[in-house]
Amino acid sequence: MADLVYPPVIALAKTMFRLLNMRITVEGAEHVPATGGAVIACNHVSYLDFIFCGLGANASKRLVRFMAKDSIFRHRIGGPLMRGMRHIPVDRDAGMASYKAALENLKAGEVVGVFPEATISQSFTVKDLKNGAARLAAATGTPLVPMVLWGTQRFWTKGHPKNLTQRGIPITIMAGEPLHPTRRDNADAVTAELRARMTAMLDRAQREYPDRAEGVFWQPTHLGGTAPTPDSLLAAD
Repeated sequence: MADLVYPPVIALAKTMFRLLNMRITVEGAEHVPATGGAVIACNHVSYLDFIFCGLGANASKRLVRFMAKDSIFRHRIGGPLMRGMRHIPVDRDAGMASYKAALENLKAGEVVGVFPEATISQSFTVKDLKNGAARLAAATGTPLVPMVLWGTQRFWTKGHPKNLTQRGIPITIMAGEPLHPTRRDNADAVTAELRARMTAMLDRAQREYPDRAEGVFWQPTHLGGTAPTPDSLLAAD
């Protein structure tokens, strides 16, 4: 099936990146395979993460089919775009249909994007992960590529107003060496390893980030920011 919607959306996004003079750094793009199925598991700090996670696969000329909550597909503008880009709607009360759709995409040689934290991490650390990404990769024999983003939260994140017109903001996109889980592996153990790798990658992305600031909402507390701690969020829940 020809992709008629996705390429123009990517071109528009890249135009916006240039207009806003974004300083985008992509590291490890070679870990996204140029052919065949793959699962990308990405951290989640912003409502815009799918755009930049997809950009991380662009060097390999891959179009990522993201698993996203079904309410986006009901939006009058977002819905047609999401369907046109052949993303996968997720009904959190009946997730088997989306899981099967993701399996079919992987078997057809597509790249499927997953945010295994399920929701945005307001602490800007890697939350506990759902094991769906590991199970998808194991069931289809496809590589599981860890990816992290940093800087996207400065544009639009949970609990803060969006500010989409900032100029010169650095964005870090980092892909890591893939895991290769099999059906014999324990999905929770694979997910624990995935989280460990993502945590190490995010820590490096944060510490090497060119804009250093304290007392700002977009920094985690351990780097001097005012984001809530994971413990305080757990207590609030």
